[in-house]
Amino acid sequence: MRAFVFPGQGSQKVGMGAELAAASAAAREVFGEVDEALSQHMSTLMREGPEDELLKTANGQPAIMANAMATLRVLERDFGVRLAEHGACVAGHSLGEYTALCAVGAFGLADTARLLRLRGQAMQEAVPIGEGAMAALLGADMDKAAALAAAAAQGEVCEVANDNDPSQVVISGHRSAIERAVELAKEHGIKRALLLPVSAPFHCSLMAPAADVMAQALETTPPGTLTLPVYANVTAARVTDPEEERELLIKQVTGQVRWRESVAQMHADGAEEFVELGAKVLAPMIGRTVKEAASRSLVTMADLEAFAKEIV
Repeated sequence: MRAFVFPGQGSQKVGMGAELAAASAAAREVFGEVDEALSQHMSTLMREGPEDELLKTANGQPAIMANAMATLRVLERDFGVRLAEHGACVAGHSLGEYTALCAVGAFGLADTARLLRLRGQAMQEAVPIGEGAMAALLGADMDKAAALAAAAAQGEVCEVANDNDPSQVVISGHRSAIERAVELAKEHGIKRALLLPVSAPFHCSLMAPAADVMAQALETTPPGTLTLPVYANVTAARVTDPEEERELLIKQVTGQVRWRESVAQMHADGAEEFVELGAKVLAPMIGRTVKEAASRSLVTMADLEAFAKEIV
């Protein structure tokens, strides 16, 4: 059993998708459709930058999705590897859950781009720049991270945002609380804590205004039928019902990304191979979570060709 997975925020970089676009009409079609949906030359921004614009969450979220979907389209059209035939389930990290849903037909490509543009804008506007922060805790498990967050909060928001793998947890909240957590980390037995270069405190209760925005958006653009099940971030459980998934996408804005648990559950349900599309971010996390499973990232045309030769 094979799971296809899709990366989240932080995986964008200038030059992303350029090789695929140069080599494949399928990739160019994806980038063109996203450009049209957003009334923006997103493909140019992805290819040429500037980096500070690409890193903005309102740009980064649809860009990451577009790159992953272009990778999938090339895999399917140019190399004959169809998701529905060669995969058993999908999942995505944070915004990657929208990409996963697009990949299994629950959202159209243009709608996914517009939803992620709105999601990025709403998340950025939920907290004034400079008032929120996130930090990665390396060498931390969930118990240590939760204890640290509780100690650092001191009446402010300091919450676990991402449970990425057995050795990496991310916290999110008010900047002063997150900075206290960084200072207190070693006292809590955590090897290292570092502030992340993000523009907002994602996946914590401070994002409630953004959740309200997405609730309205998903009311008018709800997910449709899924051709494969998705494992949802906030429950780490298999979902096939579009209405259930719509509710979970709303909760995801403020909720914890339970990635480690999602990977473990997919593996427990039979996934023996995990294939990441568009970046090399999730595969290393997966390798640390389920060491007996195979994990790989498909980014370049050579990656896609080699994968296709193995399974077709």
